[in-house]
Amino acid sequence: MITLDRGAVERIVRDALTKHMGLPHARSRKAPGSGSELVVNISARHGHVTQADLERLFGKGHQLTPFKWLYQDGFFAAEETVTVIGPRQRIIPNVRILGPCRDHSQIELAFTDAVALGLDIPVRKSGDHRDSPGCWLMGPAGMIRLERGVIRHERHVHMGPDGCQQFGVKDGDRLHLRVKSDCSAVLEDLLVRFAPASKLEVHIDTDEGNAVNYPRATKFELFK
Repeated sequence: MITLDRGAVERIVRDALTKHMGLPHARSRKAPGSGSELVVNISARHGHVTQADLERLFGKGHQLTPFKWLYQDGFFAAEETVTVIGPRQRIIPNVRILGPCRDHSQIELAFTDAVALGLDIPVRKSGDHRDSPGCWLMGPAGMIRLERGVIRHERHVHMGPDGCQQFGVKDGDRLHLRVKSDCSAVLEDLLVRFAPASKLEVHIDTDEGNAVNYPRATKFELFK
C-alpha cells in the first residue's frame, strides 16, 4: 500500500520538474521500401483518463485541449500532463494524456519507465488491468489514486478492413514486424487491433524503438 505525504510529494515534484523532461508521445516514420501505406510509430509513456478523473486532476468542468493530432483520426495528444508517482515517492513528471477521455483511466509505460518508478508491470492490451499495479497521479488541481491500471501496452498494429484483407488477419490475430537498420531485428506477435475506421499503423514503445535503433531504420515489413 502506498502512503503519501502531500507536502513532501509537492516539494519533490517541484524540484523534479526543473530537472526532467517528459518524452513526446510519438515519433512517426515511413521507411524507404516499407510501402507508403505502412506507418510505424514510437509510442512513448502516456495516460488515459475518464472525464471524472480529469476533473479531479485539473478542475471542475475541465476539457482536454488538443496539442497534436495523432495518425488515427479523432485521437490526439493533449496539452495536459500529469506527474506519475510510484512506490517510495518515485516520480515521472510530464506524462502526457491522450484524448479523448475514456471509460477507464490507465498509465502506459515502457519497462524502463516502470523500473524507474519501482513498479513491476504486466504486458497487456489497453483496458486489460488484470494483476496490474496502481499509482498516484498528480495534476494542478489535485491528486488521484489508481488502484490498478499501470501497464506496458503490448506492441500492436491498427487495421481497418483493407489491412485485414491485405494480410489475411482479423482482430486479435498476430503479425510480426521486421525492422531493417544497423541493429536489425524482428519484433514478434504484434496484436492486430481492428476497427472499421482505423488506418494501418504499427505502435511500438520507446524500449523497442531503441532496441532496433528506430531513427536509423531503412525498412519495415509486416508478415505472418
